[in-house]
Amino acid sequence: MSDKDAGRGDAFEAGVTMVRNDGRGRYELHVGEDLGAVIIFRELPGHIDLIHTETQAGFEGRGLAKVLVRYALDDVVASGKRIIPHCPYVARFVERNPELYTQYTDFPAEL
Repeated sequence: MSDKDAGRGDAFEAGVTMVRNDGRGRYELHVGEDLGAVIIFRELPGHIDLIHTETQAGFEGRGLAKVLVRYALDDVVASGKRIIPHCPYVARFVERNPELYTQYTDFPAEL
């Protein structure tokens, strides 16, 4: 997926863009020129393992992690791969939105 403006009705600031940065193994959410949130991932055969979500200092409490999680999950589904949500935040998001992502998710045993 290429850079996109966030959408889907989530409240956040203007100037938010997201990108999958394969070189760094992470999804990134930028607010203007600043990095606001990241999801660390590992690519596996047929899967993307979403390992850790982190909102950068100064960007907490704005709903940015939720917007980035939705972007990352949509990207994994669009790629034809399956989601492994090792990150507890991502796992909770999938559980709270079962109609969107459960059919594309392999939950790890050790969550």
